[in-house]
Amino acid sequence: MGDHKTAAPTVGEALVEELAARGVQHVFGIPGVHTVELYRGLGRSDLRHITPRHEQGAGFMADGYARVSGRPGVAFVITGPGLTNTLTPMAQARADSVPMLVVSGVNESGSLGHGMGHLHELPDQHALAKMVALKSEHVAAPEQLTPALDQAFAPIAGAALSRPGPTHVQIPLDVAGSAATDGDGQETAPTGEQGRTVSPADLAALMQRLTAAERPVILAGGGARFCADQLRQLAEYLGAPVVQTVNARGVMFDHPLSVPASPSLGSVREMIGAADLVLALGTELGPTDYDMYATGVMPQMPGLIRVDLCAEQLARHRAELAIQSDVAAVLSAVLAEWKPDYYSPTDWGIGLAEQTRAAAWDEIGESYRAQVTVLNALRAAVPGAIIVGDSAQPIYAGNLYYDHDRPGGWFNAATGYGALGYGIPAAIGAAIAAPEAPVICIVGDGGAQFSLPEIMTAVDEALPITFLVWNNHGYQEIARSMQDVGVPVVGCDPIPPDFAATARSFGISHRAVSADPQEVAVALHSAATETGPRMIEITTPKFLPTLATED
Repeated sequence: MGDHKTAAPTVGEALVEELAARGVQHVFGIPGVHTVELYRGLGRSDLRHITPRHEQGAGFMADGYARVSGRPGVAFVITGPGLTNTLTPMAQARADSVPMLVVSGVNESGSLGHGMGHLHELPDQHALAKMVALKSEHVAAPEQLTPALDQAFAPIAGAALSRPGPTHVQIPLDVAGSAATDGDGQETAPTGEQGRTVSPADLAALMQRLTAAERPVILAGGGARFCADQLRQLAEYLGAPVVQTVNARGVMFDHPLSVPASPSLGSVREMIGAADLVLALGTELGPTDYDMYATGVMPQMPGLIRVDLCAEQLARHRAELAIQSDVAAVLSAVLAEWKPDYYSPTDWGIGLAEQTRAAAWDEIGESYRAQVTVLNALRAAVPGAIIVGDSAQPIYAGNLYYDHDRPGGWFNAATGYGALGYGIPAAIGAAIAAPEAPVICIVGDGGAQFSLPEIMTAVDEALPITFLVWNNHGYQEIARSMQDVGVPVVGCDPIPPDFAATARSFGISHRAVSADPQEVAVALHSAATETGPRMIEITTPKFLPTLATED
């Protein structure tokens, strides 16, 4: 190794050079014998490497990093178990349109597909990755590296007119260590301008409908989270209430036209159904946002107009007007065309938004209202925080109703693919992407046990993340669901670890509090004086299912 000549870079070294040229600054990964050649160049580059404790953690870190930075999160994993461990984060990223690149090794070219029992061998790793990734590229020869990266970056770097998501590139061991060809290591990625304009016909049709509407409502999805100012301006021009899905929370914070509540709630559905025009911006209209209670019925959406990057998504729900474009491009075009005499907004929208907020607050019930009150206390104690969550009781409550104060600063894995174990590593990725922002990770005691060791990565990196563990001694949401349909509650009470002792073993502080909002706020203020990660444990009563009785 020490005699390696740098005059002729290898494919692995060229890969790192190309990633840097395409704007990559961080890589999440665990080195192994199948990725050694990728690390040869990484160690001499300006790219920062973050080491998780499990490849699933690497993928979730890349996800959280991408959501906050707006740039693709990149993970390096070995062949076989490294790739399979990363498939779950890739599936979560695909469900939520998160740009992610997974670079994996694979066994030597001559061994592939022969089933000879090589270390980490899969029958067809490339085919497996294709089932989850938007694109999976196999680099069979050095000259294929740049084209493979071009293909992988197109859907994640904003170059293609399609939703982003996970992509994958695999490089055989023998290819990674071979000499790179001329041209490798050079930036050839598309500029990202393709499809970022709105056609005159689409703009004219949109303007005609918007200016004629008397009772418009806007549905804002994750595709609108980076254009909050434009969204607010259009909402004010129209006088339109704005319903925000989970991934759009924060874009209308404390605004009189804001409805930070789930469109699955009956009160919100009623408001949407009373509109004469529904403008859906960057939202796939998926059931985990729009039919959270699994009724099989979507909200009524009169005069539906959809704006989305993905043609396939647009085709899945009938609309009066479907515009395949970036939300920011459409909002910019509309605002540039708007004239003061186009529309005279009334107090209808403000009054309706206020009425719907009140009705939604009542609808979520006493238990969830108590948990949202804790979330409000978190927001007040740590303004502008990024709150990352797992599937936990306060996250479920917040997804139903919670108004965050930072666009894109509330996200979790309780919608979409719904992978447990997401919160802790995703919060680490978020903190790497935004070192100036406070980060709060909310996890349940059950979900925390999926990825608890990843907190040591936060220790490695001295990240000031507050890990807030909601300890209700088991899988309370599942237990209630089983009881509600008359199924015996089985397997929902795993014994949680001693989180205080766990925190000590990690070398971080631990504070135990009740679910009283003031007590939580005091603990947050105290924790904020520390450097590095810290843990706050909120203990709530264990759910005790009632025994079924025979009539």
